Amino acid sequence: MLKNGMVECAVCHSKLVSRSPRSVSMAYDKHRINVSSKYRALNFLLVVGDCMLVGLQPILVYMSKVDGKFKFSPISVNFLTEVAKVLFAITMLLFQARRQKVGEKPLLSISTFLQAARNNSLLAVPAFLYAINNYLKFVMQLYFNPATVKMLSNLKVLVIAVLLKVIMRRRFSIIQWEALALLLIGISVNQLRSSPEGSMAMGLPITMVAYVYTLIFVTVPSMASVYNEYALKSQFETSIYLQNLFLYGYGAIFNFLGIIVTVLFKGPSSFNILEGHSKATMFLIFNNAAQGILSSFFFKYADTILKKYSSTVATIFTGIASAALFGHALTMNFILGISIVFISMHQFFSPMAKVKDETPVGKLEMMEAQHPRSNETSFVNMTAGAAEDASHRFGTDERQPLLPI
Repeated sequence: MLKNGMVECAVCHSKLVSRSPRSVSMAYDKHRINVSSKYRALNFLLVVGDCMLVGLQPILVYMSKVDGKFKFSPISVNFLTEVAKVLFAITMLLFQARRQKVGEKPLLSISTFLQAARNNSLLAVPAFLYAINNYLKFVMQLYFNPATVKMLSNLKVLVIAVLLKVIMRRRFSIIQWEALALLLIGISVNQLRSSPEGSMAMGLPITMVAYVYTLIFVTVPSMASVYNEYALKSQFETSIYLQNLFLYGYGAIFNFLGIIVTVLFKGPSSFNILEGHSKATMFLIFNNAAQGILSSFFFKYADTILKKYSSTVATIFTGIASAALFGHALTMNFILGISIVFISMHQFFSPMAKVKDETPVGKLEMMEAQHPRSNETSFVNMTAGAAEDASHRFGTDERQPLLPI
């Protein structure tokens, strides 16, 4: 039990307040069961949607190439994607503001906007990293086929786990570390003989160039995901659409600066952001926008590990679609590799793999008495769903929708 009769939920990691100290244990169990069922349903919907969008993304990028090259500026696609997401966030904010009840803090007031902007300034960091990553997605397509790009992106799961362990002090069980090692093996099996031998690019062997891009392609978005989840959850009570408005606004600014830099190097003619676009690129912009919006719900209401693991499920869709549309062969390495990845995912999320870190209510009370500020200073749950400012009250107030509408 935390001070003032509060308990931290092991599912959503929010503070639970009970009106009666004697009913804390029963109320905690009831709340945990209720929230667990909602989060399982939400996670299922997020994974299904993510699989469709992420699996389709490399296909659309590949279809956008003409003679193996892009006739448009990749930065322009990223900029238009951010603009589309900003428009979506504004639309949802207007819709959400119209549904506010009397007495609630207005979402569209200038004071609310300025205060939220200050509190969510950290979102500029993942926005900058995402701007770099979105450009690298196009560069990677020049060296690998869509299915291989999708498999390489699965390495982000391991990088994110290391970042959570080292920086955020996230705990993983031995079984989960073994699952991540199994994931690496599966990806390695798929990558055997995936690059043409003897090919050159920019004066260097293509494998060396590809490996450099792969290192950046894996590290940058992993850091962005960790920062993004922490930034969203640290301001849990702020509307997710308002947070998205800041995140996508920063992203649009960074991509527009990228366009300006391109103009300085290539001349004013490259400022035409609509040049070279086709139906495939329009679908790509829509897909990327939907994927980014869905990711924000992952980071705020689920977690980064689930988001990246769900992307591995999309690999099989990408591989099959790539083979059907472009004639890319599904090798035995790919089939074995994706099978190992699925086994790794099942092992990582198995109930037996969970870290046994739940503490009895009585012990929590003793620990809080000895360390009254431990829950305010700890970074353990930053990326595991911690929302230090969020709270739940038992009774009629708890019957609130899981997602903002």
